[in-house]
Amino acid sequence: MATASWNRHHVLSLADFTPTEFNTVLQTANSFREVLTRRTKKVPTLQARVVANLFFESSTRTRNSFELAAKRLSADILNFAPGTSALSKGETILDTAKTFWAMGADFMVIRHREAGVPQAIAAEMDRLGGQVGILNAGDGWHEHPSQGLLDLFTLCTPLDPEQPRLELLAGKKIAIVGDILHSRVARSNLWSLRASGAEVHLAGPPTLLPLEFANYGAKLHWQIEPALAEADFVMTLRLQKERMGQHLIPSLREYHLQFGITRDRLRLCKPDVKVLHPGPVNRGVEISSDLMDDPALSLIPQQVTNGVAVRMALLYLMGSGRV
Repeated sequence: MATASWNRHHVLSLADFTPTEFNTVLQTANSFREVLTRRTKKVPTLQARVVANLFFESSTRTRNSFELAAKRLSADILNFAPGTSALSKGETILDTAKTFWAMGADFMVIRHREAGVPQAIAAEMDRLGGQVGILNAGDGWHEHPSQGLLDLFTLCTPLDPEQPRLELLAGKKIAIVGDILHSRVARSNLWSLRASGAEVHLAGPPTLLPLEFANYGAKLHWQIEPALAEADFVMTLRLQKERMGQHLIPSLREYHLQFGITRDRLRLCKPDVKVLHPGPVNRGVEISSDLMDDPALSLIPQQVTNGVAVRMALLYLMGSGRV
């Protein structure tokens, strides 16, 4: 198990992560990945600790991944369902969080459709003087730190399975394609990839890739071909129809024709290119089904598996040194 120092009480954003912190997460996740291959996949690291999953927005992968990670660490789990909660009776989000604090939660995993909610809850927990660690599981268009970290782990692992580390991506060309505007995943990935020294190219329609993303140090393309040319990795993002206004794209068919990832398009990339997608996937829109299911090209199943190891690492690191 990694023993590097860790002083981060909350994980709300990757914008202020240091290279040392990125590598600490990668090394710790690699240790837990090995644990998950054992016959007995449970360790007593967080025994008697309480993890509260407060998902104010629907989720399948992230919520279940955090729950499984907590169970693998022997923590007790509290799950929150907004539809049957006191929110429907007028209770505020902060009062809901304080209820879980009063129940003895040690960690709160927060997901909300509005940016800034995990940060507000973290500030309130700090004001109360409680030792509650807050993990941002996705807030609005802002960030999704644990997804960014598991994507980073998934990118580094094929390059050195024994010791995945940030510097392995230095100089690698990574293309991120799709709905960049609405993607908190893209924002978190941009922070980690910029820290790694990777060459990041963003591609999408002008309506989904505004010029402001050049401020992240990425190269912008409104056509897909230059983004894919000689790319080492390609990450395609879900077309987030529920977050869009009208007329941002002509049609799903037109979007696939212009920006869908297919075998033909991958011929522009390096011969050993690998493809990622944070999910859920609109098959035949962002990526062709045959490509998604090809184990020689797709790292999508590994992203799901790695999510448990990375979230175990985050809970472990946030819980280490606390009583």
